[in-house]
Amino acid sequence: MKKHKSMNQDPGTEEGLADALVPIAFATMAILNKVGAENDLSLTLSRVLGILWDRRPRMAELADYLGLEKQTMSGLIARAEKRGLVARAPNAEDGRATDVFLTSEGTKLVKHLHAQTQQALAPLTEQLSASDQQILRDLLRRMLGARQT
Repeated sequence: MKKHKSMNQDPGTEEGLADALVPIAFATMAILNKVGAENDLSLTLSRVLGILWDRRPRMAELADYLGLEKQTMSGLIARAEKRGLVARAPNAEDGRATDVFLTSEGTKLVKHLHAQTQQALAPLTEQLSASDQQILRDLLRRMLGARQT
């Protein structure tokens, strides 16, 4: 007879680690949804603005990264343009491609969202010492790096 695994598995196991990651992901998503809603942003648009914070991707790259159809991405960007948060311009290397970037209003909003999110996450993160926070930050970056390769 196959033994059912408990939700409270040894955190050292791969499955125990997933059991620890999922609730923190849900808590983080709830915070991101709340911050977005307070600023009249969908979670997807919040993600777009966050991505555009430090880069100027092509529309197709942005759609691929978010796992969206090009048509869906175009509609999302059009709505953000109407709000004055993003702009589009021909790509410097390939005139057929279109780059997306933050406007000054979009940059201002992203800074505000960043501050709000940090404040909202503080009850979770401040429970860790400074060295534990650094270790967790390094581990999370390594995990995300593995996803992108």
